[in-house]
Formats: sequence, structure tokens, C-alpha cells
Amino acid sequence: MKQNILTTIGILVPAGLLIAALGFQYLGELYPCTLCIWQRYPHVLTFVIGLGFAKFRHPLLALVAAISCLGGAGLAGFHTGVEYGWWDGLAACSGPGLEGLSGQQLLDFTSPIQSADCAQPAWIFLHLSMAAWNGLASIGLFAVWAALLMTGRPKGDHQGSSSASQ
Repeated sequence: MKQNILTTIGILVPAGLLIAALGFQYLGELYPCTLCIWQRYPHVLTFVIGLGFAKFRHPLLALVAAISCLGGAGLAGFHTGVEYGWWDGLAACSGPGLEGLSGQQLLDFTSPIQSADCAQPAWIFLHLSMAAWNGLASIGLFAVWAALLMTGRPKGDHQGSSSASQ
């Protein structure tokens, strides 16, 4: 039962974070920077791997999901450091953002579109940027997937072994 609850959390939280990010982007008009976009990839991977884990319960899937969450936490930590001026961002991290561009400019694939500036937090809550909150969520998700990795297969699910050999 505990494993089912953890699996559900491990699937729904990254899905919820992705929905929230897209909501902030499309409904709140908080345009993402390059690092913001990169931070979405581990959540997509964790969600997809989580669905596989829910079906097959293989510990390797829990391990991959846990590693994906650590990668997401690392990206979020790097982005947080850029936002707070602890270190420089990437060359792709500066730009005016998508604000003020026309539909025609957005659909013009012959010239690159600059993303938002990674050093400028688009949203802050309780003195933490969205990247910092994402890092905390990713660490929490890592704990969920690590717990699932430690619990192993549920009792009675011994694929590949027969009752005669036990």
C-alpha cells in the first residue's frame, strides 16, 4: 500500500509541476528562460519512467527516476545560483524574452528568438524563486523515488521465481 502511494506521488508531482510551469507561461505570461525550459525535461522523464514503474515495478525504473530528479535538482540549483548572482549563467541565458514579439516574429524560424534572462527571477514566493522551489520539489521527488527503490517489489510480486524454489 505504501509503495502505491509513493508511486502515485512520484507520478503526479512531476506532472503537476509541468502543468504549473505551462500555466505560468501561457496563462500568467511568465516567459521561461533557457534554464527554465531545461528544468522541465527531468520532470517529463520522471513522469514517463514513473508510468513504467507503476506498470512493471522494476527497481531499475525507480533508480532512473531518482537520478532524473537529482539532475533536475542540480539544474534548479544552478539556475538559482544564477538568479541570486552566485555565479554566471550560460551564454544562452541572456535576452529580452518573448514579450513584445508579434505572432509573425514568433513564427519566423530564420532568426533566433532570445529567451528570458536567466538571471532575473520571473516569480518569487517566500523569498525563493521558482527555480529554488523547483529544486526543493526535485529533492523531495528524489526522496520518494529513493524510498521506492529501497522498498523493492511488493510482496507476492516475484517475477522470475517459482514457489517450488522457495
